Amino acid sequence: MRANGVLLAISSLPSKYGIGCFSKEAFDFIDKLKKAGQHYWQILPLGPTSYGDSPYQSFSTFAGNPYYIDLDEFIEYGWLKDEEVVSIDFGKDNRYVDYEKQYYNRYKLLKKAYQRSNISYDKEFLKYIEKEKEWLEDYALFMALKDAHNGKQWSLWEDNLRNRDVDAIEQAKIKYSDDIMFHKFLQFEFNRQWLKIKDYANSIGIEIIGDIPIYVSYDSSDAWANKELFCFDEKGYPIAVAGCPPDGFSKTGQLWGNPLYDWDYHNKDNYKWWIKRISKCFELYDVVRIDHFRGFDEYYTIPYGNKNAIDGKWVKGPNISLFNAIKKQFPNAKIIAEDLGYVTDSVRKLVEDTNFPGMKVLEFAFDKRDSSSESDYLPFNYPTNSVVYTGTHDNETIVGWFNESLDEDEKDIVRNYLGDYTTVDEKINIPLIRLAISSVSDTCIIPMQDILGYGNVARMNTPSTTGNNWKWRLLKNEFDSDIIKWLFNLTKIYGRVIVD
Repeated sequence: MRANGVLLAISSLPSKYGIGCFSKEAFDFIDKLKKAGQHYWQILPLGPTSYGDSPYQSFSTFAGNPYYIDLDEFIEYGWLKDEEVVSIDFGKDNRYVDYEKQYYNRYKLLKKAYQRSNISYDKEFLKYIEKEKEWLEDYALFMALKDAHNGKQWSLWEDNLRNRDVDAIEQAKIKYSDDIMFHKFLQFEFNRQWLKIKDYANSIGIEIIGDIPIYVSYDSSDAWANKELFCFDEKGYPIAVAGCPPDGFSKTGQLWGNPLYDWDYHNKDNYKWWIKRISKCFELYDVVRIDHFRGFDEYYTIPYGNKNAIDGKWVKGPNISLFNAIKKQFPNAKIIAEDLGYVTDSVRKLVEDTNFPGMKVLEFAFDKRDSSSESDYLPFNYPTNSVVYTGTHDNETIVGWFNESLDEDEKDIVRNYLGDYTTVDEKINIPLIRLAISSVSDTCIIPMQDILGYGNVARMNTPSTTGNNWKWRLLKNEFDSDIIKWLFNLTKIYGRVIVD
């Protein structure tokens, strides 16, 4: 099935309150996708974000981000007053998220809504916390304890709480019972509101592509409550952490700092935790993109405490055994393998053995260091079982890439490949989007920034940097009728409009 979609994070939606959320604008965006002939909406991970605001570093792999809860709905319920919400400073620039103001100001409103909700008597809420208790109990307690410790990571808590002493945990549950209930309330409302959006999208033929990071954050309820899943020492500190080795883009590599999995434990346990994780994903999404797929074949391990990634080494991962376990549980699972970066023959074999579609990125196709016609990223070399992107959330925008990163020789490679577009540099996004949509890949996903033709001022993330990432937002009415018509026609020309 040939289909097309758009990549846009929830945080990037327009809204009145400083960050994209599960508001009317989310439903409006879905309607626009339908009018544009799109079948997929790809989003970024939905987990609650920590320091650095990255959705790939979350306090829980099962929980949702309270920033995305629609405040207008709470006004309708009478849990918040309109003047209370309007008086809050969410940031002055509708183009970019101010995460500091979200953190300090939105939670005040969410706490008021909780206190006025009488949620502990709600039957649906009680059903939810019973259904999700396996992860929700630990998460809600974890967040309550973080609040009580002024946000410090769990490794800096008192020994009895850090090590989950039974008596200390029971006392904490009593002492912080109201805070625990507050965090359960947030997860209930997040889940309820998101599933309304997903159900609406599905009802008009739009599928949601969700994104699952391979690793979890060290400062997460997953690591604190399930230390046996990770390569930790007897004190709960990582023995080694994740990252990437030095390459042409980074002389010292990338030090991500995530704890590594104890794959022997997972294998002996028949990957139960992973099955639960994937199961949760398929409640929230229709298709799951698994980030850093290479790490399941081989993963890069860096000694804990190192300042960079130079002294790491590659270690064999679980390979096909994990995915056999997942397929046994979910035989019809729709999964995309993020197989980017340096791809070895063994990674290619793993992707082939799973039969998951891999990713093809146009920005990787025109590097003069590898300008041979054998490049995996040139469209005429794509297999049909693949997903093509102009770029991803980690890349420059397609316009920024062409104008700011390519030298003239590389620009000529692009121009010559495009043929008829040798002089239209200022609108380079248009022929490159056409190139992606016209390819033989079954699925094509275009970032919204590329559809709008924006430069790197609209870039979502620059890896290995902090402070200016995950902020860009779509303004109201930017995705207008002219762009929708153009995208529909292009999608239709190349056989990607799915007729209901």
